[in-house]
Amino acid sequence: MAESMEILAPDAAGIARAAAHLRAGRLIAFPTETVYGLGADARDGTAVAAIYAAKGRPSFNPLIVHVAGTDMAKRYGQWSDLAEVLASAFWPGPLTLVLPLADGHGLSSLVTAGLPSVALRVPAHATARALLGAFDGPVAAPSANPSGRISPTTAAHVVNGLQGRIAGVVDDGPCSVGLESTIVGLTGDAPVLLRAGGLPVEAIEAALGMPLARPVPDEITAPGQLTSHYAPAGQVRLEAERAEGNEVLLGFGNVDCDLNLSPGGDLTEAAARLFDCLHQLDAMARPIAVTRISERGLGVAINDRLRRAAAPRNT
Repeated sequence: MAESMEILAPDAAGIARAAAHLRAGRLIAFPTETVYGLGADARDGTAVAAIYAAKGRPSFNPLIVHVAGTDMAKRYGQWSDLAEVLASAFWPGPLTLVLPLADGHGLSSLVTAGLPSVALRVPAHATARALLGAFDGPVAAPSANPSGRISPTTAAHVVNGLQGRIAGVVDDGPCSVGLESTIVGLTGDAPVLLRAGGLPVEAIEAALGMPLARPVPDEITAPGQLTSHYAPAGQVRLEAERAEGNEVLLGFGNVDCDLNLSPGGDLTEAAARLFDCLHQLDAMARPIAVTRISERGLGVAINDRLRRAAAPRNT
């Protein structure tokens, strides 16, 4: 039987209701500064399994665990000097750290997809922080959308994708960053960029005083590394100068197009609008062409999402 989805306000009553659902092992979508997350108690294997079922997500793809602060993060991941540097500089915020699992962590093995590491983040969004405080525990939360499809940056996106599959969504308007978190691996000798995201790589490297290494190709060690991901129903063509055939054109900067990420060429605005624009174009049920977007700052993460959206689909 399909589950009825509650639309919860981001007030004390709504937060309390959402936390009660989490404690009961049910799934709740909630806003973060990056995208809406689909949350479950990270210690409850049955609840975490429900995330994979609701999303249709491959079980080899690990989940990010959202925590209220650094003290809670240290319960689940082995802390290091590099973790302290990055957490002090960027938490709360759009940065996920992949750390070796701490002894006695108590997390479901489904959260880590059987890996000896865990992805941890302290979100900056006030509503997310209120929910984590009310729940007082670790919340596993990938993006609140069917696996491989466009990530949600509004509650309406969540409803459209997961209606009937989850207990509810806390609606607090659109996400401000609009791209998933940047993921840095701290399980080896050198920090590794596992996924570009809402925090520019240049800022992380400046804080560390060293460059980030790049991951081993085709090895899944963190969320968001599947080749085909963030995909609309129609095919996506990149580096386009104009629309061809039945395509709709997604532009950036001063270009003639059907929908523009940022007419002024602002990468922060483009990042915040990316998934919402893809949702709008997806509704047109036509192929999508995308003009060139600068490969600098947040443009690195924007282009990463677009390349995954354009990749051959997983079957």
